[in-house]
Amino acid sequence: MLFSLLILAVGVTLLFFAGDIFVKGAVGLAENLGISPLIIGLTVVAFGTSAPELFTSVQAALSGAPGLAVGNVVGSNIANVLLVLGVPALIYPVISNEKGLRRNLVAMLGTTAVFMWMLAGGVITRLEGAALFAGLCAFIAWQIYDARSSGAPENHDFHDDIGEAPHDRKRVIIYLVAGVVGLPIAAQLTVAGAVRIAESFGVSDAAIGLTIVAIGTSLPELATSVAAAIKRQSTMALGNIVGSNIFNIACIMGLTALITPVAVDPRIISVDMWVMLGASLALALLGFLRLPAGKAVGGAMLAAFAGYIATVF
Repeated sequence: MLFSLLILAVGVTLLFFAGDIFVKGAVGLAENLGISPLIIGLTVVAFGTSAPELFTSVQAALSGAPGLAVGNVVGSNIANVLLVLGVPALIYPVISNEKGLRRNLVAMLGTTAVFMWMLAGGVITRLEGAALFAGLCAFIAWQIYDARSSGAPENHDFHDDIGEAPHDRKRVIIYLVAGVVGLPIAAQLTVAGAVRIAESFGVSDAAIGLTIVAIGTSLPELATSVAAAIKRQSTMALGNIVGSNIFNIACIMGLTALITPVAVDPRIISVDMWVMLGASLALALLGFLRLPAGKAVGGAMLAAFAGYIATVF
């Protein structure tokens, strides 16, 4: 058991560092090629920060642990709202006044509804995976068009989230290679450790995906949100969560299902996808009504998350 926990911990830690290095390398390459910061922020950064979850879900599906793949996506979307928003709300109120937030919330709710319909079928097919990913491409294209037509600044600075990217050609190559090599290794370790823990506890791989793996892959977002709250700069937190939830479904589940059809654990259909919907509706309520999420909201979210985790086991 201790060895399995160690493998999982090493895998999740390596996912974080390999993902971070990969994003910085990809951003450095894009900047060297003269790509607009606006485009980089909406595409390269968005895809890159989803790389750890993507590699984990693909590895889980290919390793015969589809419950872990689906559980990682569903559990991450739940954790993004109840944990990643709940903790910083205890530190400093999260204000929902970002431009375009309501439209993105509609996109998130629509994506969630389509995903739930696919989950209810018991298997997410390659065709459904293609539909999810095509929807993501359309969403990104719309975001780029909307940003440009509304006069969004082309010098948008996303380095506060990812740090400085390398620009020296050798460093860019090293970063990209390290990320491309490290991510699959980290994913293999994470999946292997998670499956062994599931077997030791006598629970399904979906349960581990919904909890340990989902929380582990959400830690970078949590750290970013907490740091922003400490600096009293949490106005972007809600929008980041909305974007992350859309990417989790459309990118991670879409590409995973494109590679191999993914079976859905019955518990996810009967319980967890409804919790995901409830968390999404709570997030939408805060965004549509532009309500600040303070200590009371943060405490309620964390209590709800703890109660949910208890039901999984």
